[in-house]
Amino acid sequence: MSRNQEQRHVYYDHDIGIEAYQLSGVVQKFPNHFHDFYVIGFIEGGKRHLWCKGREYDLSAGDLVLFNPRDNHYCSPIGGEPLDYRAVNISPEIMLGAAREITGEDCAPRFAQNVVYQSEAAASVGDVYDAILSDAPKLQKEEAFFCLLEQVLQEYAAPFESPEPPEPDEQIQKLCAYMEHHYAENISLDTLLSMTSFGKTYLLRSFTRQLGVSPYRYLQTIRIDKAKKLLEQGVEPIEAAGRTGFSDQSHFTNFFKSFIGLTPKQYQKIFTDGPSPAVPGEEGAEHED
Repeated sequence: MSRNQEQRHVYYDHDIGIEAYQLSGVVQKFPNHFHDFYVIGFIEGGKRHLWCKGREYDLSAGDLVLFNPRDNHYCSPIGGEPLDYRAVNISPEIMLGAAREITGEDCAPRFAQNVVYQSEAAASVGDVYDAILSDAPKLQKEEAFFCLLEQVLQEYAAPFESPEPPEPDEQIQKLCAYMEHHYAENISLDTLLSMTSFGKTYLLRSFTRQLGVSPYRYLQTIRIDKAKKLLEQGVEPIEAAGRTGFSDQSHFTNFFKSFIGLTPKQYQKIFTDGPSPAVPGEEGAEHED
């Protein structure tokens, strides 16, 4: 499938409060980044090399991917093969409520592994996506969603009594908090250094080792997440770019698409246009109209 035949379908379902998306014929590389939500997805076709939390995987059709919030990851095609992929994005709030119903435990689950080869749960992801795409009755969508989560949590979630992954040290946490509050500002390395006892090289190495992403990539990921929330509220892309620290709309659009796979305008339409499919070929555009 050529580049102009790429298809990127993304929908937000108000009944169950999750995003569902499908990528077809995509050869794009996705940079090292993280999300503030859970991802449950599967490879429908093509092959991908995935890096996640310091480990590497070769993925092919039928493989399941599971990302916790803040699991850093990036991927690229193998042999130039186009990717066919379907997934659902689940906010921590929705996941916590659903997990409480399923497990009876009042704490957020954590996936114990990021890749499951040839998982039977892949079909269940497709069931949720299809129910959302067809705008099925609410009960049908809820049933498909809870069946998927029950299957995934029972088979691949860490026991609730398991120790949490180690937190970054206090100085790194301080830098993260600063960037999360001052993301719209022109933050420099010297600004970050002034809050630590580190040298420049040590700061960059230590931050990347503990978070899995560099300080600049962390800042850009936070900016993209803030911009998504503005777009969901109906803020125009050019205003969202200015309010989240991007130098201009072209810069914003290129970063947004490299992280999300859609332009800002295409992403915003998820929340304004309802469940009508995206138009094949449009998604290859690199800039907004």
